[in-house]
Amino acid sequence: MKVKVVDHPYVQAVLTELRNVDTGQIEFRKSLVRLGRALGFEIIKEFPTETVWVKTPLGVEAEGLRIKGMNKVVIITILRAAWPMTEGLIKVFPQARQGIVSARRVEEKGMSPDKKFEIEVSYVKIPPIGGEDTVILVDPMIATASTMEVILRKVLEHGKARRYIIASAITTPVAVERLTRVCRELGVDATLYTASIDPEINDKGYIVPGLGDAGDRAFGG
Repeated sequence: MKVKVVDHPYVQAVLTELRNVDTGQIEFRKSLVRLGRALGFEIIKEFPTETVWVKTPLGVEAEGLRIKGMNKVVIITILRAAWPMTEGLIKVFPQARQGIVSARRVEEKGMSPDKKFEIEVSYVKIPPIGGEDTVILVDPMIATASTMEVILRKVLEHGKARRYIIASAITTPVAVERLTRVCRELGVDATLYTASIDPEINDKGYIVPGLGDAGDRAFGG
């Protein structure tokens, strides 16, 4: 698995707003939308392009560019915190088919010694996936990657895509290590896009310094 930390000043400024305890609910949610759109512009750099010619209103031809594969994108939203980020991504990939997975980590059972949680999946709705598709899995916070591992396996039940992209605001070295191992095991080509790799997970499995509970902060608890 490849990892791309997006250090663009705009992305880092949005991340700062997300981290700030004084950022209110509405602005937090809007910042997730902005981040999703900004990550979309980075992700699109992976797509092939081709030269095209168009006729302008002045009746002359101009050389231009077309991005290939825009109609072969599937965006998987991990409820609920990923909704605003998906909104931003859809602005970049308007033709994308969409899937939804509702999953939660069973925090009452605690985190295992190897920093893993039991995951409860309550709803899965994913469109068929073809060999030419790009699948984008969206989750703002990937702490242990316990949830992302389970969801990636679920997604593969609906077909194997050409490549997989994971879009997040923040993640951790623990998550990167686990996802790298899982992607190798599953034989999938994946790239993780994130604004930051935060250094720690506390004893409750929360990312430190993190940005709090993204779902609660975006939707009011």
